[in-house]
Amino acid sequence: MPELPEVEALAGFLAGRLAGRTVERVLPVAVSVLKTYDPPLSALEGRTVADVRRHGKFLDVATDGGPHLVLHLARAGWLRWHDSLPAAPPRPGKGPLALRVRLEGGAGFDLTEAGTQKRLAAYCVAAPVDVPGIARLGPDPLADAFTREAFAAALKGERRRIKGVLRDQSVIAGIGNAYSDEILHTARISPFALAADLPEEQVGTLYEALRSTLRDAVERARGRAAEELKDGKRAGMRVHGRTGEPCPVCGDVIREVSYHDSSLQYCAHCQTGGKVLADRRLSRLLK
Repeated sequence: MPELPEVEALAGFLAGRLAGRTVERVLPVAVSVLKTYDPPLSALEGRTVADVRRHGKFLDVATDGGPHLVLHLARAGWLRWHDSLPAAPPRPGKGPLALRVRLEGGAGFDLTEAGTQKRLAAYCVAAPVDVPGIARLGPDPLADAFTREAFAAALKGERRRIKGVLRDQSVIAGIGNAYSDEILHTARISPFALAADLPEEQVGTLYEALRSTLRDAVERARGRAAEELKDGKRAGMRVHGRTGEPCPVCGDVIREVSYHDSSLQYCAHCQTGGKVLADRRLSRLLK
């Protein structure tokens, strides 16, 4: 799933190719992709793209004086740019193509989604806040207003595990499964630690780890073409997705906790005082 750094890079990639150009057609191919009906997608056609922005993990294609096309790539969605799209409109079918945006002149992009769980979403709205997921977003963690004090206030009273709090888009916008693993490893904090119980010193350490991890990832992703971002994200991971490999800090083995539809990775030596966290399917800790 693309998270804040990859969506930031995609916004920059698209802005450089869309801004100032006219939308010719917006064609939904998969029935599940379009989440709104008013205004219709046809309201985008003939409009000039003004800018492409990011809101958390959402992409916002803003037209000049017209509606916004807001996209959420979810877990298995992706964006593919084409300097020249086929002239014939795509046919609905069982393939990965979900939506096509064609510009005057023939260039444009496709949204694709792998797998059977269709969560990729497109919204045509008068304003981004008309998308429920954007309306619920918490602060952007790279904004100047997101200070250490603001972060500490967000954690206050949170009786949930810190891993889940970091991933909660209504608390902090843009962080998902992968970067929460990376942030917690950098801060040397257990993913199972209760957010409200973190000492003030650890809150400060976690804040610095959060900002530095995301900033570094944004810089790595900046300027990359859309097709390069997935591999770039994987290459930048130190613990996430690296179960069984040595920790780059201490050399201990990277371990995993599995859930029904995801998993987290961590280093027991660096983050849990050597305690191995049991697979959550077992609902216990190994002593």
